[in-house]
Amino acid sequence: MKFALFYEIPVPRPWTPDQEHQAYKNTLDQAVLGDEVGFHAFWTVEHHFLEEYSHCSNPEVLYGAVAARTKNIRIGYGVRLLPAPYNHPIRSAESAAVLDLLSDGRVDFGTGRSSTRAELEGFGVEPDQTRQMWREALHHIVSAWTEDEYQADGQFWRMGAPRRVLPKPLQKPHPPIFGATSSLDGHREVGKQGIGLCSFTVGLPPEELVQKIAAYREGLAECEEPVGKFKNETAATFTMVHCAPTKQEAYEVATRSFEWYPKHGARLIGSVAEWMEERKQDLGTYQYAADPLQHDREGALDHLTFDYVHGCGAGVVGDPDECIETCKRYEAAGCDLLLCLVNPYDIPHDKVMQSIELFGKHVIPEFDKERATTAV
Repeated sequence: MKFALFYEIPVPRPWTPDQEHQAYKNTLDQAVLGDEVGFHAFWTVEHHFLEEYSHCSNPEVLYGAVAARTKNIRIGYGVRLLPAPYNHPIRSAESAAVLDLLSDGRVDFGTGRSSTRAELEGFGVEPDQTRQMWREALHHIVSAWTEDEYQADGQFWRMGAPRRVLPKPLQKPHPPIFGATSSLDGHREVGKQGIGLCSFTVGLPPEELVQKIAAYREGLAECEEPVGKFKNETAATFTMVHCAPTKQEAYEVATRSFEWYPKHGARLIGSVAEWMEERKQDLGTYQYAADPLQHDREGALDHLTFDYVHGCGAGVVGDPDECIETCKRYEAAGCDLLLCLVNPYDIPHDKVMQSIELFGKHVIPEFDKERATTAV
């Protein structure tokens, strides 16, 4: 199992004039350290309008800065939103290709369709069309990367005539593609497309991943013609992570963030179900949003305490030995790449840096000895 740094870039209230600036500077410093100590990759989200939770709305600019300051760490879109009008597929292909050239071929191209009311409603996206748009956009992007001339002629995007989409990515035939999903059906769908998996285990024990990865592998087995030019069979998931020299320090530093993030995230996902309920619209492929909404209405989210998260392994937290043991549970569940959300809300920069360093020195070597030994 490999490890990646994963970022939402939260900016907690009360806001100060320099706070967003410092959040981005801290993220850059952490990426550089992650590269030095042996993390496999650096991923961030693309989110819009999600105040406090994520101020990372234009991540490809950040990726360029990370590429310029690092040498080995891969750079992952976590994820590029594909429905219209978030990002035109040709612009997505161009963005990833430029980054791939600048980073000397270090891009991992994660994709998704969005799962919050603020974003879907804010951009005028119809929820019942997002999966179709995601599928179609994937085909346009791969063709733009790999064909000399390409003419999009689909349901949602058309180009009118063939054009050369430039530049082309450095990785041949193209960067590895991933798809993000929360639902069991979505895991199978990602597998059917023959692309890598980005799953979610925030607030859930690692063992919950077993069934999801099984569904993904079932989809891969059914995939006869992947959307890309090759199958990417990497199964990734993300979870909250904090490591400190002692268990007590780790618990004290992580408690507020490990409680705030899963509650807030669940409410954001539940907002889609509430919105569609107001519209008297069937949830369709957003059926998974119903449970968080119900849990919120019943007050169950208040039980997402640090003791619960820590007790069931729904976050990696503790001293290096405890973090290793929890990570082994993710490995046993079938995870190939653990995306480590190292600052879910308001963990101080120096504590995040300490956590990254401890992971590089103690945790990564237990799972990827050759890479970690070289880096450290």
